[in-house]
Amino acid sequence: MKTFVCIIIILTSFSHAQRTSRSEIIARNGMAATSHPLATQIAVDILKKGGSAVDAAIAANAALGLIEPMSCGIGGDLFALVWDSQTNKLYGLNASGRSPASLELDYFRRHNLEKIPLRGGLSVSVPGCVDGWFELHHKFGRLPMKEILAPVIDYAQEGVATPEIIAGYWAGGVRSFADVPNFIKTYTINGKSPLKGQLFNNPDLARTYQQIADHGRDAFYQGKMAEKISQCVRNQGGFLSTDDLARHQSEWVEPLSVRYRGYDVWELPPNGQGIAVLQILQILEKFDLASLRFGSARHIHCLIEAFKLVFEDRAVYYADPESNDVPVQKLLSPEYADARARLINLQQANLNVQAGKLSDSETVYLCTADKDGNMVSMIQSNYYNFGSGLVPDSLGFALQNRGALFSLNEGSANVYAPRKRPFHTIIPGFVTQNNEPYLCFGVMGGDFQPQGQVQILVNLIDFGMNLQQAGDAPRCAHEGSSSPRGEEMIPSGGLVGLEKGFPSSLAEELRSLGHTVKVGDNVMFFGGYQAIKYDRENGVLIGASEVRKDGQAAGY
Repeated sequence: MKTFVCIIIILTSFSHAQRTSRSEIIARNGMAATSHPLATQIAVDILKKGGSAVDAAIAANAALGLIEPMSCGIGGDLFALVWDSQTNKLYGLNASGRSPASLELDYFRRHNLEKIPLRGGLSVSVPGCVDGWFELHHKFGRLPMKEILAPVIDYAQEGVATPEIIAGYWAGGVRSFADVPNFIKTYTINGKSPLKGQLFNNPDLARTYQQIADHGRDAFYQGKMAEKISQCVRNQGGFLSTDDLARHQSEWVEPLSVRYRGYDVWELPPNGQGIAVLQILQILEKFDLASLRFGSARHIHCLIEAFKLVFEDRAVYYADPESNDVPVQKLLSPEYADARARLINLQQANLNVQAGKLSDSETVYLCTADKDGNMVSMIQSNYYNFGSGLVPDSLGFALQNRGALFSLNEGSANVYAPRKRPFHTIIPGFVTQNNEPYLCFGVMGGDFQPQGQVQILVNLIDFGMNLQQAGDAPRCAHEGSSSPRGEEMIPSGGLVGLEKGFPSSLAEELRSLGHTVKVGDNVMFFGGYQAIKYDRENGVLIGASEVRKDGQAAGY
């Protein structure tokens, strides 16, 4: 007999913002939160079978590569923060790939390119995701990889229904690559993107996943699969070789943290932009945000001004630490935060922001937690919608375009070089309190990610929202800052975007301070959020997945 479960969602209002929010999800034994309900359910099933939080995260990520392929997949890179309950320690993994060894900076000069193209072969760097899976699994996995990947292999063969928001993103990708034969064959149904509710299957990806399950990470980085990847890139004017793939390896790194009002917030070091979150929080701690009304002009003004200051530092200093001496400790020093905070004028927007002087687009985020107290904060991406658009013959996935994030400006920390990791936008977040795990969380959305993470933390810590409310509250965004790719801040200090839900007077109040403001849910990208919090007092897990995505948090 089938059992049917009816879930009643209660809408609760909160005084901090003019919108409603559903209840948090609470469970005892394990939890997953992803941007697609099926990926969440697959992860929970893995936890129920005795899998670890890492096993569940890998299963969810593999599922998202099938059902949200414009945002992620094994043609992209991966970053993760893992709380291990046995050692009572947070571990960091950088599974991002490097540029081709045979491509030199001078190539771009000779071809009169001022930027690396966002699409095509020159934008492709080594995909790090699969190696990241196996590094995580070797250290923290319990179930065999065959069992972890089995559910998504079945779905890839039999088909899975397409949800509403993903269908919209999918359609945009198909319009961009309508002239790419392998792309159309792999990602369309009779030449068109899947509509809401249509079943989509990917038998090529099923076979690729099966090869990885049977033969490990070498099935991807060596042999026939590596040859197909390299040939695909080279056919489209790129330089990625089988040797580039064979030499790839992930790196375990020490996470970095700052304390914000009694909470320790953790991020991965560069080549990602995680330290931007830490820099922004250090600046904001100089201001009494809790005394302000959520959505007040002063609240949003403080956020935007801090974003602008830190993003100018990001453009100048953030890069691959293997190739550059990134001044992380100086950027995170209290003295530097004090100096940057003093540049914020509460009465006037700063329209000419520069990096401080030091004395010497598409992504999926997911998180999981198991019954033993282990927690995973994982983010994985192709960069732009479907990445480079290149799909190797019969493999069922698109290759990322992360190489397009390099600068071609000589002297830039993020300037292109062979075998170098590009600046990365994707950042998993983690919070501890009193040396115990408190929160794994992330916000998708390219350059917006540090801005989104900071707003989540301010909502939780300064404004007292619960985990779901913190994500559903309206957001602000700033765009037009200088970029590690080489762009300079646009005139008038950039643009401020406000989602609907803020007080109607806010836009005019910000304009009176000198900001250029746009209002509406679609004027900028405001991200997508998942989180799991450990409630130590009650011994339960609390999950949230926000309304801007098709996602779900679930536990057991």
